[in-house]
Amino acid sequence: MRGEILAPVGNSESLSAALNCGADAVYLGVGDFNARKNAENFSLETLPDTVSLCHKRGVKVYLTLNTLVNDGEIKKLTDTVERVTLSGVDALILQDLGVAKIVREISPDIKMHASTQMSVQTLYGIERLEKLGFCRTVLPREMNKNEVEYIVKNSPLEIEMFVHGALCMCVSGQCQLSAFLGSRSGNRGRCAQPCRLPFSVPGGTGYDLSLKDLSLIDKLPYLSEIGVSSFKIEGRMKRAEYVAGAVTACREALDGNCSDKRKDDLQRLFSRSGFTDGYYENRLGRDMFGVRTRENKNEASAVLDEYKKLYSVPNYRKTVDFVFSAETGEKAVLKAECEGITVTVESDGICEKAVKLPLTEERVASQLEKCGSTQFRAGKISVALSPDVSLPVSVINSLRRKALEETEKRLSASPEKRIIKKKYDFDVHTSSEMKTYLRFENARQLPENIKADKIILPLDTDERIIKKYGAAAERPRGIFGSADMIYEKIVSSAATEFFCSTLDAVEMTLRAGKKPIASPYLNIFNSFSVDECEKMGVGEITVSNELSLKQISRLKCGVKRGVVTYGRQALMLVRSCPVKNGKDCGECKQQSVLTDRKGMSFPVRCQNGCSSVFNSVPLYMADKLGDVKNVDFQLLYFTVEDKNEVAGIISSYENKTAPEGRFTRGLLYKGVE
Repeated sequence: MRGEILAPVGNSESLSAALNCGADAVYLGVGDFNARKNAENFSLETLPDTVSLCHKRGVKVYLTLNTLVNDGEIKKLTDTVERVTLSGVDALILQDLGVAKIVREISPDIKMHASTQMSVQTLYGIERLEKLGFCRTVLPREMNKNEVEYIVKNSPLEIEMFVHGALCMCVSGQCQLSAFLGSRSGNRGRCAQPCRLPFSVPGGTGYDLSLKDLSLIDKLPYLSEIGVSSFKIEGRMKRAEYVAGAVTACREALDGNCSDKRKDDLQRLFSRSGFTDGYYENRLGRDMFGVRTRENKNEASAVLDEYKKLYSVPNYRKTVDFVFSAETGEKAVLKAECEGITVTVESDGICEKAVKLPLTEERVASQLEKCGSTQFRAGKISVALSPDVSLPVSVINSLRRKALEETEKRLSASPEKRIIKKKYDFDVHTSSEMKTYLRFENARQLPENIKADKIILPLDTDERIIKKYGAAAERPRGIFGSADMIYEKIVSSAATEFFCSTLDAVEMTLRAGKKPIASPYLNIFNSFSVDECEKMGVGEITVSNELSLKQISRLKCGVKRGVVTYGRQALMLVRSCPVKNGKDCGECKQQSVLTDRKGMSFPVRCQNGCSSVFNSVPLYMADKLGDVKNVDFQLLYFTVEDKNEVAGIISSYENKTAPEGRFTRGLLYKGVE
């Protein structure tokens, strides 16, 4: 069975484009809890009618609740979950572990899809998602062909993947650039897209955080063949003509007849200096980068009218196969089959013996083909008649109408959803004296005679050093195709605790019989996600860098938690290194920076085939530690500092010294939108 075409729907006009051009499913948002807060979106009041309209056309509806939610928003979230569940939507797309917990407890029957925002990159993470109740996961856009094929063939869940539309520079769910530069969090649906502004490396493009748009239209037949369940088009903030063009191109590609003109039109409708398949084909580098130019914008005007006409009337119908039988002395029977649904209807009276001209197969087929203005078109028609049977044409037409009406009714039926009211009651968290944990980029940064309550070193650190300090080990944030190799390193490591930034890392650590510690990049944002971590077996958590001190102090549940109080936060995790636009790895030597339009420098460091872009200035809280309430440990997060700088910073925190030089308080006082 071919994969579904999943269309983005940001308003009623783009919904019409998706329905009329042949989408099998749409995804849309309502209210505050979706990753495209700036799209027009839909309302809770009109959602049931929207769902009903889609279901009458045999189109599924997936609703996005794919943002991080803080404790102060939980009541509004639970009300939203109850209402969208009762609207009849087919599935919810989720990012937040806490939101998934709430959905399971409110409506255990509704399907949950794991957003690409969950940053799950491996089969290990997918298997953890299955344990959490998910039935589908959306793959990261950064995966190559071999990685996709391996996961699709081995996954216990349905696989959805993006095949057309914008590419974020950062792995989804791991970006804090917009949050730290302007308090507008991409994890909260409010990304300001600062990556599209000038960020440059020497010899680069000048826009070294801006990628071209993705297009894998030509790959759809192969991806369908290997078992990808859903082909997702990005673009809930794009115009209806774009949706019409992308849906039509995907449908034609799956049918094997997408023309060069159609693909050229797609580029005119929207692109950033053209398209790229660099991640999929594992051709990373400068050719993947591009920006939206004036020429790109002007090209769109040439094809808008054509695609507006394309979606203004239905030009795509569901195929119905008919099986008709009529035998003298028996009732006539018509069976209609459409997208896995089978409907059988019978005539009121029995078929009589022909006096003059018996009924013919050709006559029956000609009547069944007349689907008129319905959403259906006739496919295969099979007719079985006794030699002398007679039946009025009006009876055949009546059977066709009844069959199509029942088929539409069955297609539009929404599954019943159970609503369970549950009172949430977490233990109030109280912390003792705050301990100090130190995280290092490499062992060379360790000062002599260092003392700390816990030291965290990279997974590849010499075992003797791990043993000497009783250190925890940090898994790379970017894993992708190296998952099995990393798992074996965890199993054989002398470390018993592992610093984990994704569900992949958590699952690997638990499977190896060791203890996970959640890093701030696991995006623990509310008491429900804290509780979910505890139930998974995570012993300690470092809360999200996007929470404010006030929000952190109010988190409930008994798990030990900490907060980053020093360091350059990783603002991006990328798989196509921007530094390579201007120099190779031998020239870089882990010493490169990106420079923004204001002259600020952002260090770039690589690990396991991925690069992290760090903030231009460090977070510093040594003189404000009295404001850090109800946490069990502070984490000093060392990145570019040398041994002497590390020693000085540790001393400053011991003595609560005021800062010197450039620094930031991060988001600890202002939080994010």
